[in-house]
Amino acid sequence: MQILVIGATGYAGRRVSTALARAGHTVLGLARDTASPAARALVADEVTPVPGDFSRPETWRGHLEGTDAVVHLLMDMSDPVGSDRRLFAELLAAQERDGRRRHLVFTTGISSYGRTGLALMDENTPGNPDSPIGFRFALEKDLAASGLAHTVVRPGFMYGGPAGTSMTGQWFAAAEAGTPVFYGDTAKRWSWVHVDDLADAYVRILDNPAAVDKETFVIADDQRLSALDMQRAAVRAAGFTGEITLESAEAGGMMQMAADQDELVTSAKAHRLLGWHPRHTAFTDNPELHYRAWKAAQPTS
Repeated sequence: MQILVIGATGYAGRRVSTALARAGHTVLGLARDTASPAARALVADEVTPVPGDFSRPETWRGHLEGTDAVVHLLMDMSDPVGSDRRLFAELLAAQERDGRRRHLVFTTGISSYGRTGLALMDENTPGNPDSPIGFRFALEKDLAASGLAHTVVRPGFMYGGPAGTSMTGQWFAAAEAGTPVFYGDTAKRWSWVHVDDLADAYVRILDNPAAVDKETFVIADDQRLSALDMQRAAVRAAGFTGEITLESAEAGGMMQMAADQDELVTSAKAHRLLGWHPRHTAFTDNPELHYRAWKAAQPTS
């Protein structure tokens, strides 16, 4: 199968692209600059970087030719709703041109639920429209109404590897700078997933996409620690021994506000339909290992 990965040079994108290539697929990784270090790293993982700016469909439209599936792992912060709707339109137009039914694996996330008041959420839990990123659930509905072949993935909070956009990476960096801050409700708990376990879910989906057409999967492990306890483990692993400063969620910006509540989910559906189970138990099993991985990925001066 030939697969186009949008967001291939990102944190999750590189691990997903690599896992798909190792599973025997021909993987094209969309990159604004195919000569960048991140794009060259894809080549080493047997992924082919192809040029394109996701916000400008005319720059990547041609890569849909001959493609069987598209994995979308990017949120265009400049126009998150418009860009994703244009993706849906481009896929429909490509299908109209050549009759090829491409399968879209569309990624949102558990913070899209917002504040539901439920102890445990799953794929059937309705999102709170007042969530700062509740529009991602609206996009899922747009996709379902489009008629495109698709599967939706809602990952938990990611950790592991270079932790590029992971909350754990932010905590490590703040610990090294001596300025760790925790934003919002100190009792909130989040579900997490190792980035390689997440990549395995995409491989399983694209092993037989027709079997999971129009399905949604929550992908997370079963750890239930508070976010503050997770951050304490991270900053101690990075050598910080002081106190973490507490701030309001609003002080941390939109993404901190979007995640300022319990976000605990069950992946029972993924266990049942995909045979997916996390191989990494918890970030707190070995935070020092994860700190060293993040540290090794940092650019050297």
